Amino acid sequence: MRTVLKDGTPIQIRALRASDEADMLAAVARTGPQSLQNRFFILKRHFSEKERAFFMEVDFSNHVALAALAEEQGRYGIIGGGRYVVVEPGQAEMAFVVVDAWQGRGVGSLLLRHLTEIACEQGVRELTAEVLSDNGSMRNVFAKAGFKVARSDDPRTVRLSLSLGSARPD
Repeated sequence: MRTVLKDGTPIQIRALRASDEADMLAAVARTGPQSLQNRFFILKRHFSEKERAFFMEVDFSNHVALAALAEEQGRYGIIGGGRYVVVEPGQAEMAFVVVDAWQGRGVGSLLLRHLTEIACEQGVRELTAEVLSDNGSMRNVFAKAGFKVARSDDPRTVRLSLSLGSARPD
């Protein structure tokens, strides 16, 4: 799906494909250490084969992943991604990462909106996310989408939750 950012820049949001692995790793390489820590809660630069398989092998039922692409240097490349994984029937956990140069332009919000629509269609009743307490920008993205602060077992993180029960079409 083609769409535009707040500043009018055209981007494409589509399903993550197995063939995107090299482009996804290139996007991670262009993402700063703080952004990676915000996503993985540790500084993460390299992924094991098992981790790469997890990120790339999505079934679009229990594991849904979207990529945001924009034209950079004459070719479309991944500038961000979002996913949710069903953790128990009716409940899924979300996560996002956006390349630093594209942050603050609405990429995360667009990914969140598309994933929420897919989750509703798939019968997910609740979306959750764990966010580092000091990650104000991502907390704002979730808050604007209606997520509420829920409990958190770890003082470094905030657990956010959105009930889709009332938003789900009958």
